Amino acid sequence: RTADGSLDVSQPRGVVVANRRIWCTMTDNEPVYWFWRGDVFSRRAGEPDRLLFKVEGLNTRTCADQYDAAKGGWFVRSTSREILLYLDPQTGQVLSKWTNPWTNESVDVLHVANDPVNGEFTTRRRDGSPTRWGGTTIGSSWFQTTTIPLFYNNPLAGAYQDEVGGKYHATEMFNFMGDSADLLNLSTNSAESKVGWTRISSWLPWMRMGDREGMLYFHTAGRKLMNWEDVSALMRDEVAKHYPDYRTPPPINDPRPNETSWTYYLKVKKGEIVPPKR
Repeated sequence: RTADGSLDVSQPRGVVVANRRIWCTMTDNEPVYWFWRGDVFSRRAGEPDRLLFKVEGLNTRTCADQYDAAKGGWFVRSTSREILLYLDPQTGQVLSKWTNPWTNESVDVLHVANDPVNGEFTTRRRDGSPTRWGGTTIGSSWFQTTTIPLFYNNPLAGAYQDEVGGKYHATEMFNFMGDSADLLNLSTNSAESKVGWTRISSWLPWMRMGDREGMLYFHTAGRKLMNWEDVSALMRDEVAKHYPDYRTPPPINDPRPNETSWTYYLKVKKGEIVPPKR
């Protein structure tokens, strides 16, 4: 704490608490709902970008204090499940089929249903140095930009990706923002948080674009919600009908590895997961 009793983000512990207040609440195992909306465009050489989909996303999340000496002692664990729905750009309806405009093939749409998406907030970074606050304060507002370049072996590709390609290559870009006094006020249970999310990636596997040149970019915005009723009616209806587990986060001691849209797709192709039928 600072001299006036507010949160001190100049110290690693204060940074962890700030992240917890942004992402969750200060009450262990209390769920929050991150909700966002936006658009998905294609980009290919020699043609205008195309609006392919509208999207709605939901991340149902919770946090809790944990202790592990190897991680520097006290830290915060976060667990969540995440949905991204692909919508018709004209009607806004959830898609079950999509006609690929380049191949004219009608394909089944596989919506994102990643369970779990877990993480931790620790007082040490991976290199062992103290965690630092990465945000900026101007006037009464704070904002924080996080860029996550991704380049790793694609679970759908073969064993020789270093030799012949096939790596998964994408970038996730987050902008978080809110009111500074609200974030630093330790007398409240949570901080109001807004998010802008942008993603650049290769084609989605269910689009069946093969090695055709081009990419996708997602552009969305949203915020943390404290009440389930504030989530869109469309998303609440989808969860009730097809994803009932996504109303609540995983248990805080969930040991499972994180799911991605690519590992989820692989499990669907192997028959390990049967996606909802609409």
